[in-house]
Amino acid sequence: MVAPRPVGASGERQVRERTMTSTESTATINALVKDLRKLALDLEKDLKVRARDDEEIATRLGKEYEAARSAERTAAGYTEWLGGRVTQAAAAWVLSTVFVRYCEDNGLIDRRFLAGPGEHLAEAEDYQNAFITANPTLNNRNWLEASFQHIADAHPTAAGLFDPTHNPLWDITISYESANDLIAFWRRRDHSGTAIRYDFTGWDTRFLGDIYQDLSEAARKTYALLQTPEFVEEFILDLTLDPAIDEFGLDGLRTIDPACGSGHFLLGIFRRILTRLRAEESGSDDWSAIRRALESVHGCDKNPFAVSIARFRLLVAAVIEGDVTRLDRAGVFPINVAVGDSLLHGRGVTGRQGELGDPTDSYVYSTEDINQFIRQCDLLGRSSYQVVVGNPPYITVKDRRDSRAYRDRYTSCSGKYALSAPFTERLFQLAIRGGSAKPAGFVGQITSNSFMKREFGEKLVRDVLPQVDLTHIVDCSGAYIPNHGTPTVILVGRNAAFRKDAPVRILRRVEGEPAPPTDPAFGLVWSSIRKSVNAPGYKDR
Repeated sequence: MVAPRPVGASGERQVRERTMTSTESTATINALVKDLRKLALDLEKDLKVRARDDEEIATRLGKEYEAARSAERTAAGYTEWLGGRVTQAAAAWVLSTVFVRYCEDNGLIDRRFLAGPGEHLAEAEDYQNAFITANPTLNNRNWLEASFQHIADAHPTAAGLFDPTHNPLWDITISYESANDLIAFWRRRDHSGTAIRYDFTGWDTRFLGDIYQDLSEAARKTYALLQTPEFVEEFILDLTLDPAIDEFGLDGLRTIDPACGSGHFLLGIFRRILTRLRAEESGSDDWSAIRRALESVHGCDKNPFAVSIARFRLLVAAVIEGDVTRLDRAGVFPINVAVGDSLLHGRGVTGRQGELGDPTDSYVYSTEDINQFIRQCDLLGRSSYQVVVGNPPYITVKDRRDSRAYRDRYTSCSGKYALSAPFTERLFQLAIRGGSAKPAGFVGQITSNSFMKREFGEKLVRDVLPQVDLTHIVDCSGAYIPNHGTPTVILVGRNAAFRKDAPVRILRRVEGEPAPPTDPAFGLVWSSIRKSVNAPGYKDR
């Protein structure tokens, strides 16, 4: 590869996040998501052909499917199973180029590969032409791969975004023609014909949550993709993380979101811990504080592209907090977010405590890197976390073998259960079990309230919840929570034996929101919830 021309001082930008709230910015994000959804569908068509016609790809995927069937990890037919893998691969190719574009526009790397505002589009085109001229046997797919490798080489943590062993990006590679189309997509101009269509300079990475939620309709149905609004996340962290830090301190603090999605809870936890570390240890090295904060943050999700987004957002957040201009100037820090099934994977998930660092005894797909993190940091280790939070999926399980595997492990799986039941049980399992002089871990989640009203929830209510110290039951069914069409409840507690003398704070709905509020964080019902949570006896309309 020829040596590229580095971005000069005028092109090097220090990334700074800003909240995009204007009508124009919202419209831009909506247009981006719509365009990326179509792009992903086009890539899926290409990848289906590749998975069928490329002998190496077809053979490898066929062997993995048979292994998964033998291990009773799936009951789906091959066509249905392959469709899921194609969706994952298409999303991985789209998101990887989004990461490149974001890094280019915000000066996180010193090269231009795809596009950029102003003269930077020409820089990218010139660099690509030089690459192809110097490497005539390579093509534009190799060019995209070179851009991914450049980011991976910029920082050890960034390498995890493009892991060749587990990332679905490498599961099914796109055709040369689709690579051309993907590059051309990012070089389109706006309606004026003079500016690049999408300039990511200064964007808050929360826009990636919109992509996570809406990129693929198939993935949305399979994984119940749903963002946690920031005001809900803050409410839950107020009741869990803050008191946990007060009680346990910051040294060795372990927190996890076992259904982390695009990382909203993880970002909130990281920033709160870092703020406390800086306040309590003002004279220490800032990169040491950033590293310690990230060591405390763990996450897991079954959806590979959700994990990619969460990792990228934490990476950008760390760079911003470290006040550096590029990835290769950042200190060393970990990002402990894994692809895996939190209901199946992790030390002690079957009730056997096992040895620290033992890999799970459940089958793992090639796209799942959970065992690596189990060994590194005991991720998903039973009774090992001071704080466990989440917004787990509320759907019923479609795959009968998954359903049976969960039934074998969780008391709460009864009848035609929704995933809200075993996840509620699992969240408390992950928290440190308190007793005598040992303090218990804090647990907080927003989940569907269907277990309170339907028969499948009986075991959860009668057999599981009485074994823990439930401290708050917050009825959110009347609150306006964007994209949450299912009536919800917030449960907060500690993994300790129920105490008859301990109060349980219950907030019960009187009326629902009369109309969608302009700002959901200040809706009538949500404002009432915030006012009343620490005011026993409070009542309003």
